[in-house]
Amino acid sequence: MTALHEVALLRLVAQRIAGARHETASDAVRSLMAVQAQDYPGALVSVALRTAGGSRADVITALDAGDVVRSWPMRGTLHLVAAEDLNWLLEVLGPRIRTVDSRRWEQLELTQQDADRAGELVVAALSGERSLRRTALLAVLDDGGVSTTGQRGAHLLGHLARNGTICLGPTDNGGEQSFVLLDEWVPAPRRLDREEALGELALRYFLGHGPATVKDLVRWAGSTVRDVRIGLAVARPRLACIDVDGVEHFLDPETAERLAACREEARGVFLLPGFDEFVLGYGDRGAVLDPRFAERIVPGGNGMFRATVVSDGRIIGTWGYTGSGARRTVTATPFTRFPEQVAAAIPELAARLAGGEARLNG
Repeated sequence: MTALHEVALLRLVAQRIAGARHETASDAVRSLMAVQAQDYPGALVSVALRTAGGSRADVITALDAGDVVRSWPMRGTLHLVAAEDLNWLLEVLGPRIRTVDSRRWEQLELTQQDADRAGELVVAALSGERSLRRTALLAVLDDGGVSTTGQRGAHLLGHLARNGTICLGPTDNGGEQSFVLLDEWVPAPRRLDREEALGELALRYFLGHGPATVKDLVRWAGSTVRDVRIGLAVARPRLACIDVDGVEHFLDPETAERLAACREEARGVFLLPGFDEFVLGYGDRGAVLDPRFAERIVPGGNGMFRATVVSDGRIIGTWGYTGSGARRTVTATPFTRFPEQVAAAIPELAARLAGGEARLNG
């Protein structure tokens, strides 16, 4: 039986937060299958810290080149995915999101006719490899007779992203991503049948996040237990399985060996951005976070995840910046008390991050 502490350290290695990092941003995103990207600056850091260069600029370059794409493939929230994966993820996970959205559409008095008209307007505005900021694209809808008041605009753009019409593309001079047509931005997507797609989803989730459980994947992907088990049946021959308190956890067979090669590093100190996959990647966070402190990283359960301090595989506090410019400083708040070596490591790690380096361990 594997202890929870070992699970935490194995996850750090599986996610490439500790040990060998990926060569490119695209490789890092592909390894995790999808990276939570609701907080765009935080997502850049999350990917960068998993690469050998540790550069946020390299992640932006991958996005601008179309190698990595930011869109809404699952759970109705933004993620980064490898460009070739977006279409099949939308096909296998999108229908459940659309079912949930239908209730909200009734409240907003949105109709299929509104969605169809919005699609026509957006395709006309973006065809020919054009791109538009969100505000400009919403103006296109309003000018075309489709009201975007309230949350109508956000839901219409989300709908068009989830049905494969649009995605977020290049970054403009103001640092904001613009919308593009998906079939122009990703001209050669992978095409998978449903069972193959479910198998690919399960395999890559457990390789990049494991040890993790069926319930973890159900929560992470916004899928169903039935679909996850179908995928697991396809992926299982390529996965290892360990017992943790009587529950099966699946992982890459090489993860344990990789941990053995970097155990001291994995037990060190890490500063992770808010919404990092080390936290968001699991339905059950008990291996890395004492449930008593869960609200400290998501105050009031408002869905906004704070940046975390990790030591010896456990989340032991939160951190953030105060002030601006030359007066910008890091403030770290322990759940109880930071051990002396953790407190000493935090300022240097934060300074590296402020300087653009995402190698956030010490």
